[in-house]
Amino acid sequence: MNIVILGAGLMGRLLACELARAGHQLELFDAGGPEALNSAARAAAAMLAPLAESAVAEDPVVKMGVYGLGRWPTLIAQLDEPVFFQQQGTMVVWHRQDVAEATRFSRQLDATAQRLPTLPIAQPLDAAGIARLEPSLGAHFSQGLYLPGEGQLDNHQLLAATLHQLQRLQVTIHWNSPRALSDFSPGQPGQPDWVFDCRGLGAHPQWSALRGVRGEIITLLAPHVKLSRPTRLLHPRYPIYIAPKQDGYFLVGATEIESDDLSPMSVRSALELLGAAYTVDSGFAEARIVELVAQCRPALPDNLPCIRQLGPRVMQINGLYRHGYLMAPALLDVALELFETGASPLANDFALSIHQLP
Repeated sequence: MNIVILGAGLMGRLLACELARAGHQLELFDAGGPEALNSAARAAAAMLAPLAESAVAEDPVVKMGVYGLGRWPTLIAQLDEPVFFQQQGTMVVWHRQDVAEATRFSRQLDATAQRLPTLPIAQPLDAAGIARLEPSLGAHFSQGLYLPGEGQLDNHQLLAATLHQLQRLQVTIHWNSPRALSDFSPGQPGQPDWVFDCRGLGAHPQWSALRGVRGEIITLLAPHVKLSRPTRLLHPRYPIYIAPKQDGYFLVGATEIESDDLSPMSVRSALELLGAAYTVDSGFAEARIVELVAQCRPALPDNLPCIRQLGPRVMQINGLYRHGYLMAPALLDVALELFETGASPLANDFALSIHQLP
């Protein structure tokens, strides 16, 4: 089939790779360039942490996250270029004055475990237990939680590797070429057989319920900091995460602002993120600031993703909110099921909304 995909962010690239491997002829249109500078996929730590997210996310997100955690190794193995992937769990710590926040977090995990008993169980840690897993944290924190089995990947490497794969698969890519669904009439002579819309907030003119949720991330180079796995610092106002990547790079983030503001990061956000990172490991005082990124993630009113089918040959995938890398493999496989058979048993497993629009 001849297929058009709108949007070359995370979903667009993953979907294009799968469809091109299956032998379809593809054209990919994106409003930006190959570096994905304007994509929510770039402004992410790419943590694959369904248990940690279960404290704040709905059960369908957690179910899709568990599925995605198991699916990512296969997706990455199909790429020619390497992508950092780690599955060594998540560390959760807090300062003494924030014990109430830790108690609330633990209760939320317990409630999720009652509803979803297949999730791994969080393991309480004392100072010695923390030091065994993360020696640099043992002297600073007396209590913590270890969330086993959780993972992360390097989103910049993934974006580059999927782009390389698309080029090798001879997918036609049109950069700096925004397109709308109204530009195509799938199934008509001279038109594509199918159109997939993966534009995120770019689809707002056709999907008015979408809104932007601003996120901000700082990339630090700190080769002397020895954190080996994603670490979350609980705090009632600005809980942060620190995700260690390869070669001494760390991504620090937390901010979640109800806004479609795409301006650069504020001084306040930068100070809060950097200050919190310093309290986790004082070695960050000598880190070098590599990049400050602010971007808006596409969200729907219920903060859950949705797939809409606009007739038999048009599919929209959107609303990944702040869980894009966590849920993307699940949404990918649901979309492929719908494309290939017209139905998706996986969507039922995830309680994922599939809207059929006239």
